[in-house]
Amino acid sequence: MSEEAIANAQEPESTPLLKSRTTYSLVETDASLQLVIADILETTEPLAVDAERASGFRYGQKAYLVQVGIRNKAIYLIDPVANYSQPIWRDFVEAISSKSWIIHAASQDIPCLAEIGITPKEILDTELGTRILGLPRVSLGTITEHYLQLKLAKEHSAVDWSERPMRPEWLEYAALDVDVLHELWAAVHQDLVAHSKLEIATEEFEALIDQPPKPAKQERWRSLTGLHEIKDARSLTIAKSLWDAREQLAMSKDVAPGRLVPDLAIVAAVKAKPTSKSELASLKTFSGRASRSYIDTWWDAFCAGNTTKNLVELRLKATGIPNHRNWPLKFPDANARLLASKAAIADLSEQMQIPAENLLSPESLRAICFEPPSVLDDDTVAEFLRAKNAREWQIQLLNPILINSLKVQAVEITVTPELSE
Repeated sequence: MSEEAIANAQEPESTPLLKSRTTYSLVETDASLQLVIADILETTEPLAVDAERASGFRYGQKAYLVQVGIRNKAIYLIDPVANYSQPIWRDFVEAISSKSWIIHAASQDIPCLAEIGITPKEILDTELGTRILGLPRVSLGTITEHYLQLKLAKEHSAVDWSERPMRPEWLEYAALDVDVLHELWAAVHQDLVAHSKLEIATEEFEALIDQPPKPAKQERWRSLTGLHEIKDARSLTIAKSLWDAREQLAMSKDVAPGRLVPDLAIVAAVKAKPTSKSELASLKTFSGRASRSYIDTWWDAFCAGNTTKNLVELRLKATGIPNHRNWPLKFPDANARLLASKAAIADLSEQMQIPAENLLSPESLRAICFEPPSVLDDDTVAEFLRAKNAREWQIQLLNPILINSLKVQAVEITVTPELSE
C-alpha cells in the first residue's frame, strides 16, 4: 500500500453536514433585529460572524448578508440592506461591535462589514490560526474536515447575494458557515496552545483590527486582462478611456464592470481599431450584455481616447524600490541580501511550521534588503521592522537571522532558481 493510501486510511471519514444544526432565521425587520440585539447583549461568548458579498454581480464589495451565530442559542441571517429604522440599526451596530468575533479569513470580511459600521472588539480568526499552525490548506471546508470530521456543502459560494428574496437553499448554506465556527475555534485554540503558538496568534489577531486599509491601487485600468498585448501609447489611451467609461456606467448601474463588457472585449476593440460606431458594433469580439445597448457610450469613449493629446505613459511610473526581478544585474548586493534572507527565513519557516509570508511580508523583506539600516544591530533592525508593521513575535524571531543575512555581499552567494523567484 502506498504512503498516500496509508495516510488516507488513517484519516477518519468525514460526515456531510447538509443542514445547520442550530436554528436559524432571516432578519429583515426592526422587530426581528431587536431580538438579535437582546441575544447579542445577553451572551458572554464570542459571536460567530460571517458576511456574504455579491462579487462579480454588483459594483464594489458591499455586504448583502451578515451571519451572526450565538452559541447554544440561534443563528441570525441579517439582511443589511433591509429598511431598518436608524435607531435600531445603530443599536445593532453598537451591540455586535462590543463583542469578540470568531470569523474565518477576517481580512476578507472586515472591510465590507466596516463599510456598514460594524467592527469587532476582538478577532479570533480560524483561517489565520491554522496558517500559524502550518496546515497546508486552510479553507473553511478543509479545516472543518480536519478538526471536526464534517464536510460542508459549498455549492452556493458564488451566487448573487444581492438577489431578493434570497433563496431558501442559499440561507441554509449561509447558516452552515457559522454553524461550525464555535466548535472549530475551540479545536484551533486547543491546537495553538498545544504547539505554543497562542501568543503568536493573539498578536496576529490584534494586528488585523489595527491594520490600516490598503491604499487605493494606482491606475487600476492597467489591470485589464490582456492589456499586455497592447504596446503603443495611443492604444493604451483608448483602453483607459473605455475602462473609465465602463467604470462610470458600472457604478451608476451598481453592476460589476465585467458583466457589462469583459476586459478581453475592451482589449479586442482597441486592437481592432474600428473606424466607425457601426464597425465597433459589428465586432464579434466586442461582447458583453451592455456592448450593444450602450454602443454610443463605448464609441464616444473610443473616440475620446483616439483624439486626446494627453496620452498615457507606456508604463506605470515606478514608486518605491525597484522590482526585485531586476536586482541580480542592477543591484547585486541587494539581491545577495535578499537571497540570503529568503534562505534563512525558509529555514525558520520549516522549523516553526509557519509559512514564510506569515513570518515577514515579502514587501517588508524586499524593503529591508534593498536599503538596510546603516548600522545593523537589534535596535535598528527592530525599528525598521516596526515601521513596516511587523509584530513583536516576528521581530524577536527575525532580528538575529536578518542581522546576519543583511551583511552578505554579492560575491558571497550564488543565485539559485528557487530563491530568485
